Amino acid sequence: MLKTILSQVRQYRRDSFLAPVFVMLESIAELTIPLLMATIIDDGIGAGNMAVVWKTGGQMVLVALLSLVLGVLAGTCASRASTGFACNLRDAMFANVQRFAFSNIDHFSTAGLVTRLTTDVQNVQNAYQMILRMCVRAPVMLICALIMAFSINARISLIFVAALVFLGICLGFIIAHAMGLFSSVFKKYDDLNASVQENVSAIRVVKSFVREKAESEKFQAAAQKVYEMFVKAEGTVSLNNPVMMLAVYGSILALSWVGAGMIVGGEITTGNLTSLFSYVMNILMSLMMISMIFVMITMSVASMRRIAEVIETKADIVSPADAVKRVENGRVDFENVRFAYKSGSGKPVLEDINLHIHSGETLGIIGGTGSAKSSLVSLISRLYDVNAGAVHVGGRDVRDYDLDVLRKSVAVVLQKNVLFSGTILENLRWGDKDATEEECRQACRLACADEFIEQMPEGYYTRIEQGGTNVSGGQRQRLCIARALLCKPKVLVLDDSTSAVDTATDAKLRRALREELPGTTKIIIAQRVASVQDADRILVLDGGRICGLGTHEELLESSQIYREVYEGQQKSGGDFDQKESA
Repeated sequence: MLKTILSQVRQYRRDSFLAPVFVMLESIAELTIPLLMATIIDDGIGAGNMAVVWKTGGQMVLVALLSLVLGVLAGTCASRASTGFACNLRDAMFANVQRFAFSNIDHFSTAGLVTRLTTDVQNVQNAYQMILRMCVRAPVMLICALIMAFSINARISLIFVAALVFLGICLGFIIAHAMGLFSSVFKKYDDLNASVQENVSAIRVVKSFVREKAESEKFQAAAQKVYEMFVKAEGTVSLNNPVMMLAVYGSILALSWVGAGMIVGGEITTGNLTSLFSYVMNILMSLMMISMIFVMITMSVASMRRIAEVIETKADIVSPADAVKRVENGRVDFENVRFAYKSGSGKPVLEDINLHIHSGETLGIIGGTGSAKSSLVSLISRLYDVNAGAVHVGGRDVRDYDLDVLRKSVAVVLQKNVLFSGTILENLRWGDKDATEEECRQACRLACADEFIEQMPEGYYTRIEQGGTNVSGGQRQRLCIARALLCKPKVLVLDDSTSAVDTATDAKLRRALREELPGTTKIIIAQRVASVQDADRILVLDGGRICGLGTHEELLESSQIYREVYEGQQKSGGDFDQKESA
């Protein structure tokens, strides 16, 4: 884990090295100031020698300025290193998520990934910046201050040793207790982010069912849990201050009592005692910094594990070393295919699938909810891998292809149509970033999207809001189909992607695809029989198995399920899931 995280420091190694160096020099400069102050008191003011006062005072000013400059340099380097480190962590996670197969994405929740990219990275960034500065400053200040104190007077410096032992025991107890609390508190962030993400993405449903109050209560419960755990953890850490103050004031009282007697006895000077007061503060503050470092590291360890989990996760589906770079044609073959979402467990969603689709053929697929229609077509573009058997495209196993080549040759318009912020043209060019405006217009004509685009005030330069909220469901579907057509695919899969389109437009779209793309294999998943009845062949799925394959007329004769569905829809206008009305 640590190696994975630290590997992201990369180009910020120089700043990560310079920051501790500057901190060390700054600390040494600060620790010389009490010695110079002692010289002013003993050799200047005490001896009535103003020359010493002016000379030593000037040296103190120079040392203070040097310490200030070193502090600024240390802060700049530490900030640059920590923010750059955080940026690299986010980039590494996001880049790896882009490589994930669907099975990998299923393992992580959306809210969990958002938490890792935001809160967890921020925790690691804060800890890293603190390590670069405090992890150097605190030990240097502690060791150097102890050396300085013992060089002044070893016997009186034993007071510091006693204070260190007391403070170390107390802080050790506090940190040990706080570690467990901070390790568990960040797990609750996922629930909090999940509540926000789910509510915002489904805000229309929330308002339609007047669930605002219930959703607010749900969020408040998650927020309250985080609040309570943080209060408990921070409350434990806040014990640092009273313990620190007890050690500081106890040391000051002991120094005053013992030091006064030693001054009277001539064992120590007033200036040296003044220096010791400064060093006691340095020593105890160093311990306080060390305790805070441990707390921050404790908070960030859980975050580091979560970040490393994302970065270290290997994509389940990758391109082979000697990948095929060209798809010859749109022929698709399923050979004894078996597929389950969790390999080796549970009932397979597809079993004993043997299917051969000719290049340029139009295949309709129909089946009830849960019949694995979407699962079947997901295997063609290798969004998932089969558990047994093989899927071939263009005569080659899909596992032989370069993933980018395969997925550009197999364009899939999924059930959930997603558009991104930007103009219509920018969204269309997801299919082909180099597509001309005329090519985009032609794709929209084929997808029957040109009708509504040309009625918009800015036409193809109309801005699409996030998620495509400013266009209707049917318009969104047609734009997604046009985007897929720009890929110039060998295989085009429409996964129930005309469900929000009226029947006349649906028929016009199917006719355009048949006439204008004769060489492209077209696989159309639908609930309406009318959407697939003019296909070259229709596949009927039920329970993850093929239970019918043929033309519309053949299935009416040979498939009871298909006949019941067709007759039911003819009578009631229902879809596949309403076959009982037949």
